[in-house]
Amino acid sequence: MGKILEGILSPQDVKKLTLAQEETLCEEIREVIIETVSHNGGHLASNLGVVELTVALLHTFSLPSDKIVWDVGHQSYAYKLLTGRGDKFSTIRQAGGLSGFPCKEESEYDAFTCGHSSTSISSALGLCAANCLRGKDDYVITVIGDGALSGGLAYEGINNAGRLHRNLIVILNDNNMSISKNVGSMARYLTYIRTKPGYLKAKNNVISSLEKLPGGGNRISRVLRRVKKGVKKLFYNSTIFEDFGFAYYGPFDGHDIKQLEETLESAKLIHKPVLLHVRTNKGKGYQYAEQDPSIYHGLSGFDISTGDTGERSQSFSDVFGNTLCRLAQEDDRICAITAAMQSGTGLSIFREKFRNRFFDVGISEEHAVTFSGGLAAGGMLPVFAVYSTFLQRSYDQLIHDISIQNTKAVLAIDRAGVVGEDGKTHQGLFDCAYLQTIPNITVFSPSYFDELECQLTYLVKEGKGLCAIRYPRGKELSKPKFFSCCAAPFQIFGDKDSGVALVTYGRIFSFAQEAAELLKSRGIPVKLLKLNRIIPIDMEAVKSVLSSSRIFFFEEGVQRGGIGEHFSYLLQEEGYRGSYCLQAIDDPYLPHAPMFSTLDSLGFSVEGMARKVISQMQQKGRKGSEKED
Repeated sequence: MGKILEGILSPQDVKKLTLAQEETLCEEIREVIIETVSHNGGHLASNLGVVELTVALLHTFSLPSDKIVWDVGHQSYAYKLLTGRGDKFSTIRQAGGLSGFPCKEESEYDAFTCGHSSTSISSALGLCAANCLRGKDDYVITVIGDGALSGGLAYEGINNAGRLHRNLIVILNDNNMSISKNVGSMARYLTYIRTKPGYLKAKNNVISSLEKLPGGGNRISRVLRRVKKGVKKLFYNSTIFEDFGFAYYGPFDGHDIKQLEETLESAKLIHKPVLLHVRTNKGKGYQYAEQDPSIYHGLSGFDISTGDTGERSQSFSDVFGNTLCRLAQEDDRICAITAAMQSGTGLSIFREKFRNRFFDVGISEEHAVTFSGGLAAGGMLPVFAVYSTFLQRSYDQLIHDISIQNTKAVLAIDRAGVVGEDGKTHQGLFDCAYLQTIPNITVFSPSYFDELECQLTYLVKEGKGLCAIRYPRGKELSKPKFFSCCAAPFQIFGDKDSGVALVTYGRIFSFAQEAAELLKSRGIPVKLLKLNRIIPIDMEAVKSVLSSSRIFFFEEGVQRGGIGEHFSYLLQEEGYRGSYCLQAIDDPYLPHAPMFSTLDSLGFSVEGMARKVISQMQQKGRKGSEKED
């Protein structure tokens, strides 16, 4: 860690630096971020792009009274380093360490816990409204990327923010696309001059003086405002933000600290919502990330000297993408939809082969589902690939725009279950619980690659109405030699006459089948019921374990409203009177930690499952149903 960065213990220390020291500080910050992410993994390109902007913000505003809200939050690493967390930065994304996203519980400088896109303007507006109601004049600043601005929630926030006439500053961090077409050297120069503090003070004084003149002062003031607006339209092609009620200035060089600080000081003098358009370069300061920021967006680690990210093994996302391409070759109705997650969901190859049937709708999952409903109503067969954590945003659309329409669409739910280092804002633990409230939906949960291919093929070719297939992040786990994949609703393994039954689905079936072998070696033979189709549960699957006096259900999902609770209900409907033990997740806001260690802590390892069965077997005479974490 560099000498200047070592001396930054709080944002107040940033205010004491000279411009030259701030520029050196930015170099030191980039070195630390690159070094740390190379070991811990995390978001690199986005964080390298906002270093100067972060320094300028902390130099200009008074934290924690003033508040900064980072949209998504995957660009907050420099912010963490400068807000009293530098000594812990090496622990980022590690168990017990710093979160990779803003977290209110972690620091008083994190105004809002976040991890999903397009939320910052709405939450910042709420913070502003709270300030007003409490008689406070503090500033609230939100930093939102151009990608996040593709989400509808951002515009809902902008639409309402225009009514608030104080101390809200929205910084549009534009690192990919141009919003204003007609922005050249003259426009940039005029914007720079217009936003200098002297200009703004003079403008406010002139307007105030005119309005005090007897007779026509107000009329003259109104005429000047109209003339000013007309001149601005002559130079600026994009006035949408002003139409929403914002004062729009930009674009500015997001790596010029001096200009950023002057601009931010100017923004503090404008007594209405302000939108500052800032241009930054993703990956700045690390050549490999600058050349290909998409590859260096989210990483598990890399070699700093060569940029090598290591060989990536085949994942469930890859298998999904390849399978969908095969199916699309056979059926020209199939369309693929993604919400700005083309690479992450394995759809890059589909885009190359079937460009006219590939739709990236931006960060707008609600629109993606309704758009899919429209495609289905028009005779196409839409497949929407989406992370489990982001599908949560589309619940109403799933009901209203697909289920009620009685049209067919397929959800490919990636990152289902525990996700690991991304933490509580990204865990894929809710989808089973809320999806089973939707009438007539069909959901499969494969454990292995060949199952994903088999079951996706079944849903595409034979599924009815709204269908879904959910699968975890990364690679498949151990597969028993006796296993054969199928699209049947369930499968039974082990001792079919045993009085002890293990029931599970998805990824942790791998652990369950090993636990069954371990229990057998200890004199406890078990029946192993694997649910392939988890919604609706096949009643024959329920009946297959009625003869077991003890049933253990292991679920990598929320306990309340989950598959395990519903299975218990179906057992009771069939008159089951044995012992039922559900091991699911009671508190789904799981902290960031490696995926395997999290699963182990939840009791889903081989030893954890076997230990649960043995401990329950040793408790004599216990009856009824027991629910635990």
